[in-house]
Amino acid sequence: MEMQDIAKEKERSKEDEGASEPMLEVKIEEEAETDHYSKLQSPSEDIYSEAVHGGTPFKTRPGKQTEGNTRVYRVACFFLTVICLVLLLVVIILSMKPQTGSTECPERAESTAVEKGGAPSCSYEECLDLFPSTIPQHRDCRQCADGWLTFGRSCFYLSTFRLSWDESQRNCTARGGALAVVTSRRVQNFLTEKGKMIYWIGLRQKGATWTWVDNTVVQESYWANVPPGGECGILSNAKSPENWIKASCNAVSYFICQLQF
Repeated sequence: MEMQDIAKEKERSKEDEGASEPMLEVKIEEEAETDHYSKLQSPSEDIYSEAVHGGTPFKTRPGKQTEGNTRVYRVACFFLTVICLVLLLVVIILSMKPQTGSTECPERAESTAVEKGGAPSCSYEECLDLFPSTIPQHRDCRQCADGWLTFGRSCFYLSTFRLSWDESQRNCTARGGALAVVTSRRVQNFLTEKGKMIYWIGLRQKGATWTWVDNTVVQESYWANVPPGGECGILSNAKSPENWIKASCNAVSYFICQLQF
């Protein structure tokens, strides 16, 4: 009897083991399915999506790719904005900048070019005397003040009141110039034509020599045939080419100022 009981207990234990194995397998499968569903419910941030470019598949991260493109667009827009602002600033500066041109008169540029070419140099008035038809007169290179006459590269002022020679010179100096210096026949003719009165010019005797106010010695004179009467020179109202006369420097007369540019 004891042997039979032992055999039955062994058979029962085998049946219990056989019955427990399917339960274990079912339990494992259920756990696997549970894990799979939990992964789907909370997907990882490292999931990659496949994209095809040129026929070659590669993996990208959608979120990070969008963020990178946004940054590129922002940087490009920033640089374009900066460039536009710089160009606008340059345009404003150029529009506000006054246009400046050369202050050199054409005749001076022409004479400089002639000098560089090796030709003998001369003053503007001398060149006009030698080549009156070939050298144009550009009288509008600089605007003379109201009441002044433009001739060559000088402005001349013919006074409407009388002073002594020294007072006339001081008056001209206060105006930025000096008493007129006659350097050529053309200047002499111009002043003779414009003058209606008798005028002091920048001519004065020092010892036995007649000099101009700029301390240059008189080279070409236009003295009238009248008796000498003083140490200062006057341009008379005679319409002849030779119309200089001598007078006392203390006498009062109209005067001519000259301003060179």
